[in-house]
Amino acid sequence: MTHQMHAYHMIDPSPRPPTGAISALSMKPGLAIWLHFHSTTPMTLGLIPSILTMIQWWRDIIREGTFQDHHTPLVQKGLRYGTILFITSEVFFSLGFSWAFYRSNLAPTPKLGGCWPPTSTTTLDPFGVSLLNAAVLLASGVTVTWAHHSIMEGERKQAIQSPTLTILLGLYFTALQVMEHYKAPFTIADGAYSSTFFVATGFHGLYVIIGSIFPAVCLFRQIQHRFTSEHYFGPEAAVWYRHFVGVVWLSFYVSIYWQGS
Repeated sequence: MTHQMHAYHMIDPSPRPPTGAISALSMKPGLAIWLHFHSTTPMTLGLIPSILTMIQWWRDIIREGTFQDHHTPLVQKGLRYGTILFITSEVFFSLGFSWAFYRSNLAPTPKLGGCWPPTSTTTLDPFGVSLLNAAVLLASGVTVTWAHHSIMEGERKQAIQSPTLTILLGLYFTALQVMEHYKAPFTIADGAYSSTFFVATGFHGLYVIIGSIFPAVCLFRQIQHRFTSEHYFGPEAAVWYRHFVGVVWLSFYVSIYWQGS
């Protein structure tokens, strides 16, 4: 076995990239079949191996960083750059939905009746569930930051309590959003307003679910004593992602709920 003379992590050959690519590719026609023919079988056949690939890939990365000590300071810097680029791509993805709303708001077409929102659309109260969800996400941003600083300071008890609160707040947000979507006075097929609303807030709901899984995994690892005050990239990335989710919701609240009403 040769001694590694550099600080980079040379990744071993892995089956995760091809299995992830094939399963993700199969989900696209599966989604089309589900929407048009109401058959979930092709979608499920692509979704299950995709989820298994993600879980096993994340397990490999955790093993490389925690037990094999491959995540040197230089590798951790690369992981931070990668996380920043990922969040940046998600910001621009979400920006498209906000712009769709602003574009129709500033220059509504004759097909929309020349006004925004369309006169046939009953909008949601911006001071109802959406405002409560904004407060919930801001509170979860506080608790996830508390978790990050607790790990940095070596406060183990607080490092377990704070992500638990973050997960509970995320689940509360998801429950409120499901209720709001279920009771909305319009459907995704009612026009430009409703379709943009459901796509934008639906994708953000997915962000929140991911933002709840992230601290849940970190909590599990924290209980197993896998973080130290010098080695804590996972919780740090969870903090960045959670704050991104909160900022996106505030932008959606202003553009979709408040101005859009």
